[in-house]
Amino acid sequence: MGPRPENTSIGSSADKPADGNVAGSDEGRSLNFIEQIIEADQRTGKNDGRVHTRFPPEPNGYLHIGHAKSICLNFGLAERYGGLCNLRFDDTNPTKEDVEYVDSIQEDVKWLGFDWEDRLYYASDRFEELYQFAERLIEEGLAYVDSQDLDEMRANRGTVNEAGKDSANRSRSVEENLDLFRRMRAGEFPDGAHVLRAKIDMTHPNMLMRDPLLYRIRHAHHHRTGDSWCIYPMYDWTHGQCDSLEGITHSICTLEFETHRALYDWFIERLGLHHPQQIEFARLNLSYMVMSKRKMLELVESKLVSGWNDPRMPTISGLRRRGFTPESIRAFCHRIGIARMNSTVDLSWLEQAIRDDLNVRAPRVMGVLRPLRLVIENYPEDQVDDLEAANHPADESFGTRSVPFSREVYIEQEDFLEDAPKKYFRLSIGREVRLRYAYLVTCTGVVKDDEGNVIEVRCTYDPESKGGNAPDDRKVKGTIHWVSAKHAVDAEVRLYDRLFNQETPEDVPEGQDWKDSLNPDSLEVLGGAKVEPALAGAEPGTRFQFERNGYFCVDDASTSECLVFNRTTTLRDSWSKQQSNS
Repeated sequence: MGPRPENTSIGSSADKPADGNVAGSDEGRSLNFIEQIIEADQRTGKNDGRVHTRFPPEPNGYLHIGHAKSICLNFGLAERYGGLCNLRFDDTNPTKEDVEYVDSIQEDVKWLGFDWEDRLYYASDRFEELYQFAERLIEEGLAYVDSQDLDEMRANRGTVNEAGKDSANRSRSVEENLDLFRRMRAGEFPDGAHVLRAKIDMTHPNMLMRDPLLYRIRHAHHHRTGDSWCIYPMYDWTHGQCDSLEGITHSICTLEFETHRALYDWFIERLGLHHPQQIEFARLNLSYMVMSKRKMLELVESKLVSGWNDPRMPTISGLRRRGFTPESIRAFCHRIGIARMNSTVDLSWLEQAIRDDLNVRAPRVMGVLRPLRLVIENYPEDQVDDLEAANHPADESFGTRSVPFSREVYIEQEDFLEDAPKKYFRLSIGREVRLRYAYLVTCTGVVKDDEGNVIEVRCTYDPESKGGNAPDDRKVKGTIHWVSAKHAVDAEVRLYDRLFNQETPEDVPEGQDWKDSLNPDSLEVLGGAKVEPALAGAEPGTRFQFERNGYFCVDDASTSECLVFNRTTTLRDSWSKQQSNS
């Protein structure tokens, strides 16, 4: 923040710790089903009482709020039971992965408040071990090289109601399979020429068990191993063995991996490795959001959003840029809990979590989003009052600040109506209102442009009402915020709304594009906003409550020449009210 009087403590309060209760307390809470499993394991001495979890993202996109739920769960369980949690990148597909994603994932996990200490792993560090495991399966007659093309494999796989058909290559000898697999590794064959498959059962009712792929040829540069490999393991082959090699006890996955568990178990058992227990829980689906990284990437590449960290996106980086705190996200994840069945959580729950948090931690300031000039005719032209304003109405530790007041101020356009209804308690001709922290003013007239629009409001003030109090106890129902015109700081304000108009944008009828439900009004940019001078020089990431207007965060793009604020959320859940009235 820029220079301020000594009693001003706005900037230092922006990151004031929230009350511990915001994140939720375990006191009186019943155990979720994963905790019940872990505690049962500890009672029986399974894994010698150890609890070792992991968070295993694929570095093919930015993390989103659904990943935050998994992060909180895995690291939280380790903390609760005195265990460990690893961070592991399952980096098995070099054509879709990038160092940018690796860096962003680490930043997001740390920002949420979790630490993997020295337990940072990459599946690519295990490529040689995984390769040797694959050779073992071949030697034991449990894997073979298949030379069918993808269309043939797909056709022979069968359907849910129809068994698959064995490949003609399934009967290859161990020696031929080893030779072909080693030549695949040596780079003798082009992409798609061969794959390595497990030899399980092409009639298995679980289609994932119908001779799944273990390796494919892919002549692509890997962000860690460079060009040393041209065959890459499939995710299902990699995941379980890495869990085992890391000593994981409880391998916690979302429900879509439930059908993968049999495959996970088959590999571990055939290789005779330590066997983590896979447990599935319901993933987080959030209303008015897409939670698919593929679809998020499409939004980014189509420039329908400004990037992965667009404040409308459900990515952790987008939420951070919008002004969400790690405490609010952890509190949200705590509140929604852990379940076995998928459901959709209303976005208003996430918004309420940040309201609850910022209500405690955000200092109050005044910002006028759509300015209307107000001239106080009987106020001395050269006079400036330094008024004392509380930085937080309920916490004296935030201190106070000095706010300058002058003859001309800006008010919100919506705080004046020339022809106001009876129950309109803001400013209108002949009516009196409080200017927050300042004086009582009465509207005496207006100035209009050539088209009849009000461009200036004229008022008189009561000099005896300093502080906004009525000296004779007269009743004044309206209180509005303002900014001194002489001292105002120009700002750009970005108002965000839901990215989609449809509650479940991914569920669209066949033949329709899910992007058709994008909300054309999800972003409104106000270039002429005015904020009080105490905000000059506010650092990116600093959060405030603009009185009566909502919670705002200084954007990363903000500079000393141009202050940019993102609205984190409104003061109340106006969206739900609008929906109930529509």
